[in-house]
Amino acid sequence: MDPVTQGAFGAVFAQTQGRSKDLAKAAVIGAIAGMAPDLDVLIRSDSDPLLALEFHRHFSHSLLFIPIGGLLCSLLLYPLLGKRWGLSFLQTYLWCVIGFGTHGLLDGCTSYGTQLLWPLSDHRFAWDIISIIDPLVSIPVLALIILAARRKARKYVYFALAWLAMYFGLSYTLHERAIEAGYQQAALRGHTPITMEAKPSFANIVVWKVIYQTEKDYYVDAVKVSFAEPVYWQGDSIPKLDLDRDFPWLDKQSQQAKDIERFRWFSGGYISQDKHKPDRVIDIRYSLLPQEINPLWGIDLTRDAAADKHIEYFTERGDSREAIGKLWKMIQATKPE
Repeated sequence: MDPVTQGAFGAVFAQTQGRSKDLAKAAVIGAIAGMAPDLDVLIRSDSDPLLALEFHRHFSHSLLFIPIGGLLCSLLLYPLLGKRWGLSFLQTYLWCVIGFGTHGLLDGCTSYGTQLLWPLSDHRFAWDIISIIDPLVSIPVLALIILAARRKARKYVYFALAWLAMYFGLSYTLHERAIEAGYQQAALRGHTPITMEAKPSFANIVVWKVIYQTEKDYYVDAVKVSFAEPVYWQGDSIPKLDLDRDFPWLDKQSQQAKDIERFRWFSGGYISQDKHKPDRVIDIRYSLLPQEINPLWGIDLTRDAAADKHIEYFTERGDSREAIGKLWKMIQATKPE
């Protein structure tokens, strides 16, 4: 999730503990600790662009790292804030642990993938029920955190938690409806999907990107779900990556070949050769519009590269303003245009 939402989660859950008169202090310490795991973005390499991808949402997001991460935060925040505010180290540590602990679980609710059980497993958990930015999560919670702190009343904290429970429950329900709609769309094509995933589009839980795979291809569609009939936007398909077919010139022992497998792991296997740039491998899970196969990131290979040379990593954003306008029309739509 975005840093604001991560901080808000750390703050509101920290506010459940301690004295009511300290709700503002709990919010500040919980918010800082709630954002701290994303300091893993500092782990990067000039020569290996995939290192940053491997270590983002890695050990710092693991459930097993929470007590350590909370301790590191409290060792910093106690002398800076806790001691000055007359708090005990134990109280500071408790708020730090709570704030730090919310981070990985919240990230697990998105589609990006979070290693919650590292070092026991390198599985990237992605429950796909919330967008990485969703104002209906962050804004109400922030408002109630501030009210709780200003009025020294914990009832606003409980209001925030009730809102989150309701919103995430609704999102889970719509996610399941999007999955069901995806199977219906696949059946119309005569397909029996091997896997089926639904991911919320940007900043909402109404329009979903549905991805399924057959033996040879990936199919992408968009669907608007509610408690009425779903609305579909048929998307596109793309062949699964086949190294022998797509990159016959690639040395399978080269660093570039190893980097493709690292990128495959990062992308949950959802990778393909770019239709327009044949030396490019793309992550098809993300696009500005949910029915498109128009990647936001991927890797570029170089045919004459040395055996030990890494791939190049690219990101593309396109015309985000135009895409948001189209997405807003999809959210409002009662039928596809």
